[in-house]
Amino acid sequence: MVPEADFCPPLPLSYRLSPDQHFDLDPTLSCGQVFRWHRANGIWRGTIENKPVAVRQAGPLLTYTGCSEASLVRYFALDIDLENVLLTTGDDPYLAAAIRRHRGLRIVRQDPWECLVSYLCAQNTSIPHIQRMLHNLCARTGDEIRGPAGTAHSFPDAGAVASLPLEEKKACAFGYRAGYIHRTAEAVTMDPCWDERIREMDYEDARREIMQFPGVGPKVADCILLFGFEMYESFPVDVWVRAIVQTCYGVGSPAKTLTPKEYETIRRFGRRHFGRYAGYAQEYLFADRDHLVRLKRED
Repeated sequence: MVPEADFCPPLPLSYRLSPDQHFDLDPTLSCGQVFRWHRANGIWRGTIENKPVAVRQAGPLLTYTGCSEASLVRYFALDIDLENVLLTTGDDPYLAAAIRRHRGLRIVRQDPWECLVSYLCAQNTSIPHIQRMLHNLCARTGDEIRGPAGTAHSFPDAGAVASLPLEEKKACAFGYRAGYIHRTAEAVTMDPCWDERIREMDYEDARREIMQFPGVGPKVADCILLFGFEMYESFPVDVWVRAIVQTCYGVGSPAKTLTPKEYETIRRFGRRHFGRYAGYAQEYLFADRDHLVRLKRED
C-alpha cells in the first residue's frame, strides 16, 4: 500500500503500553524486516491480516485504526516479554550497547507466504526496489480493500500469483526473480499446508525444507524462518552482519566475497553465542551497524 502523503485519517482506537512493555514503532517498521509499511505525517500505514491499518506512537500510547486490539498486539509481538528475551541473549557488551540505543525494536509476526515472496524479492537489491516490486504485484493480483485507514491492495494468495503469466510477473520489475516467484507460487499452490508443516519442524529441518523452494538460499531461508515463523534462533547474515561479527567478534573473513562456508560459520556462531533468541540479537546489532563498525575501526 502506497498511501497519499497528505491523507491523515483519524485514529480513534488506542493501546497504552505498560511501563515494562518496551516498544518503539519507528525502528520496528523501518529496520528492513517488512516492506509494505510507509510513514507520512507521523503515521505508519500498512496492512495487518490483509486490512489497511494506520498506527502512530506518542510515548507509551499507540493510536490506530483498521484492526482489532488483538490483531495489533499479535502483529507487533506486544505479548512477548521483550526484556526477558533480550536477557537470554547473554552478557555481551556490543549487544548491550545496541539494546540501550534501540530498545523497543520488536520482530513483527509476518504472514509466512507474504514473507516468503518478500524475501525472494529482497535478494541483491534495495529496499525501495523491494517495495516497488511488492506494490506492483499487489496492484496487479491483490484485491482492493477499504477500511477506516484508507484503501490498499491485499497480498495475493499463491494461486493468484501462480496464475499471473510469467511475462506479467516480469512487468512487476522482478527481473531474474520472476521465475523463482512463479515456480514457488506453483509449488505452494500444490502444497497448501506447507507453512503448517514447516512450523512443526525444528529449525534445522525447517531450514532444509524451505530451501527446496526455487530461489531460496541460506540467507533468504533464515530471514523467512525468523520473520515468518517466529524461529528466533535464526541468525541471517548479510554484508552488515558479517562486518559486525568480523570486526567485533573476530569471526569470519575480511575478504570481499561472503562464501557459503563463511555464511555457515557466522550463522552458527550467532546461534551459539546468543542462544535461542539469536535473531533478536541480530536485529539489534543490525540496527546499530553504523556505530558498531565505526567504533571498531577507530579502535
